[in-house]
Order: sequence, then structure tokens, then C-alpha cells
Amino acid sequence: MSSYSQVPGSHATTLRRSAHGPAGSIAYHEAGPSDGPLIVFVHGWPGIARTFGPQLDYFAAHGFRVVAPDMRGYGDSAAPVDPSAYAQRHLVADMMALLAHLGRDQAIWVGHDWGSATVWSLAAHHADACSGVVSLAVPYRTLERGIDAMLAYVNRDTYPEDQYPDAQFDYMRYYERHPDRVTALFDAHPERTLKAFYRSGNPDGAGKPGLTATVSHAGGWFGGSAEVPDLPRDERILDTALFEELRGAFARHGFSAATAYYLNHADNLAYSDTAPADGQLEVPALFVGARYDPVADTAHSELARPMRQLCRNLTEVMLDAGHWVGLECAPQVNAAIHNWISTSTVGA
Repeated sequence: MSSYSQVPGSHATTLRRSAHGPAGSIAYHEAGPSDGPLIVFVHGWPGIARTFGPQLDYFAAHGFRVVAPDMRGYGDSAAPVDPSAYAQRHLVADMMALLAHLGRDQAIWVGHDWGSATVWSLAAHHADACSGVVSLAVPYRTLERGIDAMLAYVNRDTYPEDQYPDAQFDYMRYYERHPDRVTALFDAHPERTLKAFYRSGNPDGAGKPGLTATVSHAGGWFGGSAEVPDLPRDERILDTALFEELRGAFARHGFSAATAYYLNHADNLAYSDTAPADGQLEVPALFVGARYDPVADTAHSELARPMRQLCRNLTEVMLDAGHWVGLECAPQVNAAIHNWISTSTVGA
């Protein structure tokens, strides 16, 4: 199944297709020459394929074959009801099925947020399917191993344990305890939820406790409010076209599947522990850090330490941006990835 679509405000015409994965359909965008080097862009929470729009446009125009799936539970892809279906082992299986469907043995895999957890997991378990791996914001051996593993690397000067036992990851603990409550809050006004989370980086918050550290204490997101606040859209992150596409996707399908990504920490840790070579990565890796990301904080904590110890061919770039670095600093991110591909051993 396929159809051409021009996303308003974008530059590249993408071909929308569907592959078959272990849980059903995997919808994806693709563009660029069919024989170009393959880059697969894997989005995170709460996203869809077109959150990588600036990267799809750029790399398709530079001769790459670009593919961006709607991940399991998002957009037009299959959305199993069982929360355990969103463990990393299943998401990696989806990506391996997509790669086979594309008729390729390898790809450069680019992830963001939970998409980073998936591309790192894929590189750890299926290195032969990776000519290179790129992560925006989230370093290796963190999110894909769960809350307890990440707590070893937080900054306890910023988050004293007696006040913030789960540090900036408290919101993830809240998801585990109250998944239905979170889903109901977000589903009541999906357009507000998207506007609330798609925000530019705030330099004034660097090195200070983030709001995600107080969700449990406040009794819920946004200070325990009964409704998501109606904030103005941050146009640096969300142009009209992307906002409308996201709003349509979440109005149709809601946030229950997206919430389920946070409900598999134990399974994800067990899966990570089975990676060959104790998780050491030999494949070329690029990490693009976001200096003003209060959750995936590699600028003021030791969160990147496992990555630096285990990635044998690592390049790092730090940008002055928040969590949505691929949207906030699209030209710099595109240049960093392209330069890394051009100057490293990617694909060699």
C-alpha cells in the first residue's frame, strides 16, 4: 500500500508505505533515490515519522534513501493493547522487519528520545544491521535500561536523594504507578498536551531541578492540575503543518500506547543484559547532545558515562538546544550527521 503525500510546509515529497511487522502494519515515509545510502529515522515520545521532517528533507536532497516509520502505537502503525508489546525487544524486531522489507542488510539508524533507546538496542543486539548509529539527546545504556539504571548517573547536587529519590526521572515512576491517570489527562486535550511538551530549550533552567522531578509530589503532571494548561504553540519547534499532523494522529489514537513505552523498564533491562560483548559497541556512533535538556541531561551529570565507556568509535557534538534538538537546531543537526557520515568509517 502506498500513496504520495506532500506535507504542507515541507520540501520533500515523501512516499508513504506500509510494511508488515510482528504486531501488524508499520507505516513509514520514504524519500530520496532508491539506490542511495539508507538512513532510518526512529522517533520518540510523543511523535510520528514527520517529526524528523527537516532531516528527511535534507538527506533526501543530498542523495540518501531516507525512511521514517511511525513507531508501534503511533500514527498509522499497529497499536497493540497489551502494554508489554512496547518493550524494546519488540520494537527492535519491528525495525529488523522494516529493514528486511526495504531489501537492505544495513542502515544508518538515527533515533531521538524513545527512538534512541530502540536504535541503541538494535546496535547492541544486531550490530551487523548497522553501518552506523546516531542518537539525538539520549545517550547509550540509559533509557533502554530503565529508571533504576539511570539513577546511578544523576547529579545528586542538583537532585539530593532525600528530596528527589528518582531525580529528573520521577515522572517515569509516576507513569508506572498511574498509567491510566496519565493517559486520561493527555487524551482530554491532545492538542494542549502536544503544545505543552514541544518546547524550546531554556538556558535559565540549565543545572537546576526540572519539573519532571516533582510530578509524584505534586500528584500529577503540571502541578497536579486536572487539565493540561493551554500554552501557546512554540513555533520554533512546531510549525503549523507538523502540529496539525501530530494533533490529528493523537486525536485519533490517543496516548495509551505512547504511555506503554514507560511500562517495561524491567523487561528492557533484562533484554539489554543479553547484548553480546557486555554491550560494547564497535559500530560508528554519533551522539548529538542537547545542552538545555533537563531530563536527558548530559551537560551537568554523568549520564553519558556508560556511552563513553562502551562505544569504541564515538563522536560527540553538543548543541545549545532543548530536548527537541532535531527540530530546534535542524541545520546544525543535519550538518553534524552529514559531516560524521562523510568523515568517519560509517558504511566502510
